[in-house]
Amino acid sequence: MSAQLKKSLVVQGSILAIAGLITKVIGFIYRIPMANIMGNTGNGLYSVAFGIYNIALTLSSYSMPLAVSKLMSARLAKGQYKNAYRLFRCALIFAIITGTIACAALFFGAEAFAKMYQKQGLESPLRVLAPTVFVVALLGTCRGFFQGHRNMVPTAVSQVIEQIVNAIVSVVAASAFVRIAAEQMSVSDPGLAETAEASAAATGGTLGTFAGAFTALLMFVIISLRRQKARKIELSGDDLADEDYALITRAILLTVFPVILSQTIYQIGYTLDDLIFGNLMVAKGYEEVAVTSMQGVFNTQYNQMVNLPVAIATAMASATLPSIVASFARGEIDRVKEKISSVLKVNMLIAIPAAAGLAALAEPVMGVLFPRLGDYMPMAVMLLRTGSIAVVFYALSTLTTSILQGSDRMRQPVIHSAVSLAIHVVLVAALTKYTDLGVYGLTIGNVTFPLLVCTLNCRSVIKRVGYRFEWKNTFIKPAVAAIVMGGAAFGIYSALEEVIGMPAAMLVAMIAAISIYAGMLLVLKAVTRSELKAMPLIGRFFRKK
Repeated sequence: MSAQLKKSLVVQGSILAIAGLITKVIGFIYRIPMANIMGNTGNGLYSVAFGIYNIALTLSSYSMPLAVSKLMSARLAKGQYKNAYRLFRCALIFAIITGTIACAALFFGAEAFAKMYQKQGLESPLRVLAPTVFVVALLGTCRGFFQGHRNMVPTAVSQVIEQIVNAIVSVVAASAFVRIAAEQMSVSDPGLAETAEASAAATGGTLGTFAGAFTALLMFVIISLRRQKARKIELSGDDLADEDYALITRAILLTVFPVILSQTIYQIGYTLDDLIFGNLMVAKGYEEVAVTSMQGVFNTQYNQMVNLPVAIATAMASATLPSIVASFARGEIDRVKEKISSVLKVNMLIAIPAAAGLAALAEPVMGVLFPRLGDYMPMAVMLLRTGSIAVVFYALSTLTTSILQGSDRMRQPVIHSAVSLAIHVVLVAALTKYTDLGVYGLTIGNVTFPLLVCTLNCRSVIKRVGYRFEWKNTFIKPAVAAIVMGGAAFGIYSALEEVIGMPAAMLVAMIAAISIYAGMLLVLKAVTRSELKAMPLIGRFFRKK
């Protein structure tokens, strides 16, 4: 591989990673007003609907960008332009078929899902998400086409545009639908009015998802129409034999199914939690609205805060992972070990203090960002305080999964996830049915699942690569620094909250926490000053020194 091509691949991969990070940040920001507009019950319906939608998406189209890009790039590299376009046409047909089936299942099965999950009002958001599955199936195929041409810019731009449109429409539609539902419902039945408003809010939120995906698809249609000249030039230079459609279809299926299997295991855990918790809690005598509200707090406020630092940590590591793959392919095991150490260290230097900070400042974080929690505020605070450690385990499990896949061990992470999911399901069901932990049982499950996955993954990394984890500098020293930071942040916030108010006290505590953590890393010699300067946020305090 030429140096120029290597540089191109790194640049293209970086573009995609940056776009992914931007969409995560936008998603985090707009979900804050969304959560406050929808209320706890609305958040519960919204999150359950998305759990079902994500399963339909995984089964129908999640793997299309990867499959199309991989298979097209292989043919384009050999100059088989006609076969590449034949593959794209087959992939479009496949997407239309699977997208239609998934769309029909969600639309016509909406009432059955509502009964299954014990969620009155779930039908409406599911029916809005039904055509979204079809649109995303086509969108994923188009993204795979351009990625197969080693052009990540259309995918990156479309992801950002999709998320921006999603954010705007979701907030506006949710607010408008809630207002309309409130005006139409009679105040004589507050319980029914609450359910109707929650369903309307969730429906408005899902409308944004459809609008974003549809806008991104339109962008690809316009780009494709403008690309007709380039397509003709490519095809004119190809006189190779046409590949049989049956062989192309078989190649698509063989590429799609392993990805579907692995991703289904990941996605099904969320919706199984909703199914198990909702049914068992109602069977124990809890009101449906109360159960839905608890699920809303767990799936929205708690999970949203946990997922953001995980997304940042994994996005920062994504630029290093391709080089790990390349070094492993060349048999440079020592280089592989060095790169694993580097990417693990960066991840833990972010994930560990993020977990400590969320635990220490759980009260102001929830109070400032989600003021409409009301009676559920103490629950949200306790969920974040006790469950923030999941940030570390999710970051580590995601990273070790990528390392194993890059080391030609594709099946091991799938097996580890399946084993962990089976244990997780049994644990959550037992805690929900036989204890009074309630929603805190979901938090225990949310911590133990990634803990099991990363433990099994780490064992396999040790066996596969012969890697020895640097416990002191990668885990222990950052943990000590994070504990000191968390204690200081909590103390500063507690001292200032009565004087300058919750928001200002939280901001001061967060700024102080960054400085204290950076200083502790230097005192403990967990990182060098040059390493510290290279890190985002923390490095700002040291670059001028």
